[in-house]
Amino acid sequence: MPAATLPGIPEPTSALPVTPARVPRSRRRRGTVLATTGMLLACVVPASEAAAAPQGAVHGAPDPSVSTMSFTAKERRDALAYWTPARIKAVGRSVDLGPTGPRSKPWRGTAMKTVGRLFFVNASGADTWCTATAVHSANHSVVMAAGHCVRRPASPVNTYIDMVFVPGYGKGRQPYGAFAVRAAVTPRTWAEDAVNDVAALTVDADAKGRKLVDVVGGQTIAFHRRVGGKTVAFGYPATRPQRGEELLYCTGTAAPAPAGEQAVPCDMGGGASGGPWLTDFDSSTGNGVLVSVNSHGDGPEAGTHMYGPVLGSAAKAVYERAQRG
Repeated sequence: MPAATLPGIPEPTSALPVTPARVPRSRRRRGTVLATTGMLLACVVPASEAAAAPQGAVHGAPDPSVSTMSFTAKERRDALAYWTPARIKAVGRSVDLGPTGPRSKPWRGTAMKTVGRLFFVNASGADTWCTATAVHSANHSVVMAAGHCVRRPASPVNTYIDMVFVPGYGKGRQPYGAFAVRAAVTPRTWAEDAVNDVAALTVDADAKGRKLVDVVGGQTIAFHRRVGGKTVAFGYPATRPQRGEELLYCTGTAAPAPAGEQAVPCDMGGGASGGPWLTDFDSSTGNGVLVSVNSHGDGPEAGTHMYGPVLGSAAKAVYERAQRG
């Protein structure tokens, strides 16, 4: 979840007005939006400076089942310049979702190079973040996250901008650099109907010209996998004392849930949105099989379960499109 739906933390769709898709940076505005029961985990974190409104262009895809938003070379350069270390620190300090729950533990094992924070400016013009994961792909450049980390649900023009993925983030450190998002793909059902909360993002090479997966590796992704088995969910929630600065995790057995979802025992809050659910997880290598992403909890505070989509045809379509990007 964002720091507003869980992209941290989801944006309440009923409370936010529709915003034009392309608004000049001079019209950015700050704001805070917190999750409500049953809503996405994204938390919208106000910035220390004015934030920009969506500028990424939304394009129709050859595959009518997906919706793709792309960013120009200049927009990607601007995004990298925008997310300074000071701004990243400020976005974490600007939101407090209460104490970290008892099920959420700081990860102290092998470095999770593939998991990181996805920073962006949401459709309300607020700085915020989600969690995302590098996965194996044909172009070595795909990151999986939640749909609400990319665009407001059921509101096609309300897309997000200034997207930057920082793998392995921890307490201000960016050990593997930062990767600007070149294109973000969601199911068209998410853009239009708030169904299938998943996204695949294609990122640029880093400052040294290296592709993401060549730098940090990638998780294997599985589609149409039967729900069940031991699952580890990761995320960077905005709960204290971590406030997005440390990677947390929950462990439990996944179970089927209504509406094409699955659930695991977990109480991570906003900011954890988009974080990976890994099965067949090897703690010595940090590798597993990605079978879902954090979408929403069962309450705004003190939740007991995290929900995520079953990765089926819609998720496979966005992944396939992203790996061709």
